[in-house]
Amino acid sequence: MDTISADTLRIGFIGAGRLGQAMAWTLAQHGCTIHAAASRSARSAQALAAPLPACKVLSPQQVANECDLVFVTTPDASIKATVDQIQWRAGMGVAHCSGATEVSALSTAADQGALTGGFHPMQTFSDPQVAVRTLPGCVVTIEAQGRLETVLRTLAGQLGCTVNALPPGMRGRYHAAGAYGSQFANVLLAEAARIWQSWGASEEDALRALLPLLKGTISSIESIGLAKGMPGPVSRGDTGTVARHVQALSSVDADVAALYRELCRRSVPLAQSAERIDAKTADDILRTLD
Repeated sequence: MDTISADTLRIGFIGAGRLGQAMAWTLAQHGCTIHAAASRSARSAQALAAPLPACKVLSPQQVANECDLVFVTTPDASIKATVDQIQWRAGMGVAHCSGATEVSALSTAADQGALTGGFHPMQTFSDPQVAVRTLPGCVVTIEAQGRLETVLRTLAGQLGCTVNALPPGMRGRYHAAGAYGSQFANVLLAEAARIWQSWGASEEDALRALLPLLKGTISSIESIGLAKGMPGPVSRGDTGTVARHVQALSSVDADVAALYRELCRRSVPLAQSAERIDAKTADDILRTLD
């Protein structure tokens, strides 16, 4: 990769699931050459390659042989085993796209002289077509050194992404933190939909009401930050409403009420840091939640 620019790299993908498809299609839309793809599922590899005229469906070893930079986008549990079965060339780049797996999973490639690293877009890939629209501009966490770091940063720049540098050994914490902005949002909305269903409303009814509310909250956070952008009775010091919520939810399900109590407890320090409530009000709310 010494004399090859990011624009002329032959990029390959080993693993052609939702993440691989979205990344390949997005990079191609931003001027990159996706040269080859491999997958345990021929149908998935063909789906990845279908919109990319220059992309060939090959074996994993052929992808490694023909590409300058290979993204390993297999499931996390398969990354090391996949890499261990391939012969890698000295000087080529190999990067996995896992948030939680350490770069040391690529040690076989590194031992053979390849440049190894991590390239993890902080984005949701449940629907590859949607991800093509949302991946550009997100944060990409890069863990690499030397020429590979330069190339990966250049690719992130071509996507308009902000780069987050991650020190070794931190991927577990980093990826767990991402859950709070991704799947836990689904969990919280599912809990809210469950409450709506307790009076006969549907999940669709709940989402029709709650998604605009969530979008408004996100806009407030973007504008004035986590603490000041937090709405709700805790942020207003409305102890009476908190008490009514607890009473109402207790009649739905004890677990529902318990989760509400814990989330409210975590809300109190945020409200205090925004100077929305004083110490006495904070204590009153916490006693209400006991």
